[in-house]
Amino acid sequence: MKLHPLPSVALLLTAAACAHVTEPAPSPPAEARPTAATPALVAKPVVEQLAADSPRTTAAGTSFTGPDGWSLTSAGPLVVLQPPETDSHVAIVDVHGADAAAAVAAAWATYRPEAKRPLQLATSRPAHNGWDERQVFAYETSPNERAVVEAVALRKGDAWTVVVIDGSEPTFEKRAAPLNLVVQSLRPKGYTRESFAGRKAHPLDAERLALMKDFVRQSMEQLGIPGVGLAFIDGGKVVWEGGMGVRALGKASRVNADTLFMAASNTKGMSTLLLARLVDEKKLRWDEPVVKAYPAFKLGDQAVTSTVLVKHLVCACTGLPRQDLEWLFEFKKATPASSMALLGTVKPTSKFGEVFQYSNLMAAAAGFIAGSLEYPRRELGAAYDAAMKEKVFDPLGMRFTTFDMRQALRGNHASPHGEDVDGKLALGSNALDYSIVPLRPAGAVWTSPHDFIRYVQLELSRGKLPNGRVLVSEENLLARRIPQVPIGEDQTYGMGLIVDTTYGVPVVHHGGDMPGYHSDFLALPDQGIGAVLLTNSDTGYMMRRAFMRRLLEVVFDGNPEAAADVAGQAAVHKAEVAKDRERLVVPADGALTANLAVRYKSPDLGELTVRRKGAATVFDLGEWQSTVASRKNDDGSVSFITIDPNKAGFEFVVGVRDGKRVLTIRDGQHEYAFVEVG
Repeated sequence: MKLHPLPSVALLLTAAACAHVTEPAPSPPAEARPTAATPALVAKPVVEQLAADSPRTTAAGTSFTGPDGWSLTSAGPLVVLQPPETDSHVAIVDVHGADAAAAVAAAWATYRPEAKRPLQLATSRPAHNGWDERQVFAYETSPNERAVVEAVALRKGDAWTVVVIDGSEPTFEKRAAPLNLVVQSLRPKGYTRESFAGRKAHPLDAERLALMKDFVRQSMEQLGIPGVGLAFIDGGKVVWEGGMGVRALGKASRVNADTLFMAASNTKGMSTLLLARLVDEKKLRWDEPVVKAYPAFKLGDQAVTSTVLVKHLVCACTGLPRQDLEWLFEFKKATPASSMALLGTVKPTSKFGEVFQYSNLMAAAAGFIAGSLEYPRRELGAAYDAAMKEKVFDPLGMRFTTFDMRQALRGNHASPHGEDVDGKLALGSNALDYSIVPLRPAGAVWTSPHDFIRYVQLELSRGKLPNGRVLVSEENLLARRIPQVPIGEDQTYGMGLIVDTTYGVPVVHHGGDMPGYHSDFLALPDQGIGAVLLTNSDTGYMMRRAFMRRLLEVVFDGNPEAAADVAGQAAVHKAEVAKDRERLVVPADGALTANLAVRYKSPDLGELTVRRKGAATVFDLGEWQSTVASRKNDDGSVSFITIDPNKAGFEFVVGVRDGKRVLTIRDGQHEYAFVEVG
């Protein structure tokens, strides 16, 4: 749920193989930056227009998959993939070099020799997926460019394959799933993937549970996570539930099985469980037009509005992009009804069913529509809350699970944590977490290890409660897992659920992200094994993929990779924080803040007031506020970046428009201007 920046090559590699970073590599010389020119080709090019996801190999034998709808141009050692938009490219280059830096320099010389750009940071990855060495190179960009420029160097023996990710942020944000496919599918010639298909899983006995708990403890220490809620299920029974660490830094209260955490987007799967129950009761159909079930449903595009079926509400496949800043900034007076109305402003940026695009507003609509069908005379939020309690939480025994923020915060709950500008862990604030309440079917649930594992238990039992009673039919429970759109090489998105077959066995799961909280659940349906992970730190997301990997290692005797991956992610995170800190001025430069207006207003994001707090400068958005740092960018522009724990990373770029001072903030595909008032 938390607004994340565009995934980097590093994160794509992590998703593919639980990648981690060791020590930063020696900095190579300044490297290339593409221009709008045609990529350099060293031989007569062969051009293909791909009509489906297509396995291909480079001249040296490196295998990869070209995405459906993309063009592929090959010439000698160079392959260039281009999405339907012409402003972005993925270049795959076979090269030789003394080291990674030399290999990357050679790749740029082959791809676009005229382009130059300073290196920001180079970091190493472990030798996964058949590669003997992997390094990622990130380049300096200025925010107004909206550019993505990274390279990854992969070595097998004395030969290198270099991948250059080069283009615009809006395009790569939209095309993140096919970009995942390309990067995750890269493998050296002759490599056979590790697979657990056909293996019998070991039971989660005391010895193996101890291995999992040891992994979590070590990960907490390395990633700076004060508290974790944890539970496991095997053979239809909960075999362990509890917690590790503390609910809040500096306090003695320990996390236990009943400690509440925000599970964020894991609410989506619970909301589609409610929909499944209504389908069982014939109150709606998966293939029914939403406008028939709820005539007031409206998107910013009438043609898409009429096309959307009930099963599409949480499929991330309708072409609607994220539009999160609007609800993250303006929520004091927001209601479920106003959130539904906000959908009327959202227009698709890709074709229906073409590509994965995550929409919290659509997921919220799914839950509210379900609630309104069950309780048509109640306010949308009250109807949803009551329907979830009656049809999901109470039958499953999720006795403490709630959408009531104030109720959760009064009891046994985990407090949010984040890092300050220097990377030091600190107790944070729930201020931004309130933003999801008006969209709560998308991510506002508070739950505990004890309660959350009961939900996973139902997923594994195919709809039956422990007493044998059928809560939801197997047909409609499993309908939520049917692939609606791919999100990577071996990952598909259903209805609020992901099915991942990276290692040859299906894993049903979903992550959740809100400021200060990150969660995941895992269900291995063929083995009857499941787990939940709840964390109370902004660094918790780095444990999720490795937690999945470690569970598979433990039950299938897989190659030990997960622990090193966590250590590596911690190292690269530390390196990135330190590199970013080099250019930040804290407190914000007084000469720059002196040029700011006192008040700004955006028609979409509300008001922003600039305040002084001693030597610090604070941006006050009304619903929340944060101290800011200043930064001078390479193109001469100036940015102010929020730096308070759980509110860090929002970047405002200084400018002038029609003679008035403005602060511009962007997400992947949108731009918003705060214009001075008075």
